[in-house]
Amino acid sequence: VTSPEAQQYLQSLLKKIVDVNEELKPLNIRLIFTRDSWPNAYSMGEGTIAVNAGLLVFLENEAELVFVLCHELSHYYLDHSNQTIKRNIELVNSEAFKKEIKRLSKEQYKVGRQLDTLYKDLIFNSRHHSRVNEAEADRQAFLFMKHTGYSCNGITTCLQKLDNVDDSLLSEPLHLEQVFHFTTYPFKKKWIQKESAIFGQMETEESPLSQKEKDSLKTHPDCEKRILLLKDSIQQKTEGSSFFVSEALFNRLKKDFYIEMIEQQYRDKHLTRNLYYNLLLIQKGEQLPFAIYSVARALNLAWQSQKDHEIGKLIEQEGREYPADYNLLLRMFDRIKLDEIAMLNLAFCSYYQEQMKGYEGFEEEMKKAKQHIN
Repeated sequence: VTSPEAQQYLQSLLKKIVDVNEELKPLNIRLIFTRDSWPNAYSMGEGTIAVNAGLLVFLENEAELVFVLCHELSHYYLDHSNQTIKRNIELVNSEAFKKEIKRLSKEQYKVGRQLDTLYKDLIFNSRHHSRVNEAEADRQAFLFMKHTGYSCNGITTCLQKLDNVDDSLLSEPLHLEQVFHFTTYPFKKKWIQKESAIFGQMETEESPLSQKEKDSLKTHPDCEKRILLLKDSIQQKTEGSSFFVSEALFNRLKKDFYIEMIEQQYRDKHLTRNLYYNLLLIQKGEQLPFAIYSVARALNLAWQSQKDHEIGKLIEQEGREYPADYNLLLRMFDRIKLDEIAMLNLAFCSYYQEQMKGYEGFEEEMKKAKQHIN
């Protein structure tokens, strides 16, 4: 994100932290916002710290954002990135690991299964060390944050949000049959109906994730444990403010970044993600001109991609890790036919045509929809 206003805001927050923590002053820190939708922030290990748009839209105040910054500054200060790289290099070059690979190369049966087990062991071992680093960074972040004047309650509320960050972005699920139902072209049930399982097999979306799978897939695992580890410290430092720099700018950036995030998904050809978040905006009645234009544009892209037999590159497949409403959208675009996309988009554009008069680009997308039908 190159907006000077957004960058200046970040620098103001960073100054609040660095001015009261002498150990941070010698560090060469580069702080940036990104347009990525993944709800995360990260330290690259050489001084660059990034905060994704997909994380900012979740946060409620500066105190929560300052904790995020303090946490990532702690990773840099404690040199966690370089330690992790060093540990992984030592592991894959260890005699034990090489011996196991050599043994598997001579096996004739179930080699794939054994390699899969070895890979999972590596992943979980790596995540164990990562979680140790997270707890250490949390403790250091508290030490950085307690001098800033911000309320350390922001640590608790931030971690509580991160614990549920994979389950929701907007509270109400997407009602696909409502947002895509028009009198001129009604929603077709066949797009999202379940298909009978073949030979009695359980359908993928009905097979629940194990607790271990849920934990391993979490963007931010162990948040409840992290809160408990800091509970006593936080209780001693609850006074403070939620905002110092600008509450108005913080809230405006949240709205702006939601749009930035959606637009980046379109640029990255993440078609179903882009559609999902735009349809949620329409359902809530927010940012309507942008969302309506974006849906029309995405449906035209879907039509062209299916015509070129490349839509599989733009849509995800249903998965147990996704919310049920998003899986329905994925199912719909796995089944919908070329002419149905054109008819749906024309009905969509016609429904909003009066409301969208004068909005740049919309008439062009409606014209494309008509051409696709012809």
